Amino acid sequence: MLLLYGVAVSPRRKLLLAIATGVVLAGPPVAAFNLWLGSLVERQGQDELDVLARRTIVLAEGRIGRAVAALDELAARGVDSCRGPHIDALRQANFSVTPVKEFSVVAPDGRTLCADSGNSLEPRKLISSEPVSAGATVLLEVIRIGERPGHWVRIRRPTANASNGIAALIPVESLIVSMSSQAGPLSTLARMTTRGGTLIGEFGDAIPAAAEDRLIATLPSERYALTVTTSMLRTQVAVSQTDMRALGTIGSGILAILILSLSLLLPKRGGHNPITELEQALKAGEFVPYYQPVVDIRSGRLRGAEVLVRWRKPDGTIIPPASFIPLAESSGLIIELTRALMRRACREVGPALGRRPHLKLSFNLTARHFADEEIVQDVRRIFNKSSPRLAQVVLEVTERQPLDNLTETRRVVAALQGLGVQIAIDDVGTGHSGLSYMLKLGVDIIKIDKIFIDSLGTERHSNTIIETLIDLAQNMRMDIVAEGVETFEQVMHLRELGIRSAQGYVFAPPLPASAFLQLVEAIEPVKPEEERPLAPAAQFKAG
Repeated sequence: MLLLYGVAVSPRRKLLLAIATGVVLAGPPVAAFNLWLGSLVERQGQDELDVLARRTIVLAEGRIGRAVAALDELAARGVDSCRGPHIDALRQANFSVTPVKEFSVVAPDGRTLCADSGNSLEPRKLISSEPVSAGATVLLEVIRIGERPGHWVRIRRPTANASNGIAALIPVESLIVSMSSQAGPLSTLARMTTRGGTLIGEFGDAIPAAAEDRLIATLPSERYALTVTTSMLRTQVAVSQTDMRALGTIGSGILAILILSLSLLLPKRGGHNPITELEQALKAGEFVPYYQPVVDIRSGRLRGAEVLVRWRKPDGTIIPPASFIPLAESSGLIIELTRALMRRACREVGPALGRRPHLKLSFNLTARHFADEEIVQDVRRIFNKSSPRLAQVVLEVTERQPLDNLTETRRVVAALQGLGVQIAIDDVGTGHSGLSYMLKLGVDIIKIDKIFIDSLGTERHSNTIIETLIDLAQNMRMDIVAEGVETFEQVMHLRELGIRSAQGYVFAPPLPASAFLQLVEAIEPVKPEEERPLAPAAQFKAG
């Protein structure tokens, strides 16, 4: 029995009192949490719209830019008629420029005289025509073809003799992003118009024009006469908000009850502490780097390796990272573990990579690393006067963990890049913010997740997603690495899609240092005359 204010209280009443107290104490934090959550969800909705608009602009600018460049090349070759050699030139251009469906010769009044597909053409109706950019003689036109639904974009360029012009026809669906940044169906509306206001096309869930309760993002292109508007109903955000609030309320209440109940019911006792075990393993140097090669799938040469951690216990047992990395992250030990991994990698493979400055060594970071600039100081101390040099280091941030403060993360990323280090996004397309990290963080490399590589050749969406990533990466001057490549068929698909760098079990599994160094010596031998003082490493080039 317990005496409370002089009154005997039974253990049962003591438990009920503890539960009631937990619920009461949890109330104010839960209320504050819900208020904060409401504004957070709406900001995330607005961020999603901003990212979708930016993705669409980047995609459209890249594809229109390639069409304009192809027309410039045709004009330089004097193509301006329907003669046989000129038709052949149009066909060659169509074969080499992916987004363009037709190259044609156009009369001064806009009529299509002939095309690479022949002279039998469906009637075309001109909807609008305006300069593709301020002061340009090249025109961006919106047309309708026969009875086909929707519009097409035609880029028309005058030729030297000013009689006929040449044009490139682009389907609207290839200019507008049709998938969310998480590679799922688009739940918002993306609408593209010309600078003059003519509708080019739209994709996504229709929203009534009169709807007032909606979120909107509008972004004009800085290069061409295009504007993209993305929108969603506020109720689409509210659904997520309501669900998250309910989960937050229930979770907080249950947590409070469990904590108070268990503190009363369970005796305090010692026992196995996994965090202490991790700390002891760190001090004993039991965490060792394994190296998975990154290969140039065109030349077969080595481009570097990704460092992956393993826990090698004193009895020789190897523990995979999935068994301890989550605990290391949640406990904060991941910071010291990363330092230890970097130092050991320098000792084990640094001299070999120092003699091969074109090879890169990449390390995985978590969201916790980007909370402040401690990682910048660590990288500077470890690599500034050692091998591999800073220019050979790549740091990978995974999408699987959310970055709570993108502004601070961008600042840390910029500081690391200022040292000469490259930054990569790992697991692109599968994480919390999808492709938004590509657009907001200014990274150097993207790594396409294994989930898309596995479905190459079997699911058409995978090819579409990878093609979109390649377009974005090329336009934003990023490099691309394919992860989890396991078959030669996948290698061939990736080569056809234009990807150059890849890693996976088809080349080699993660290797201990001794085996990796043997591979380096076999694939990238260094002749005595090639051994010279370290020079800045060459950058990866996108396929």
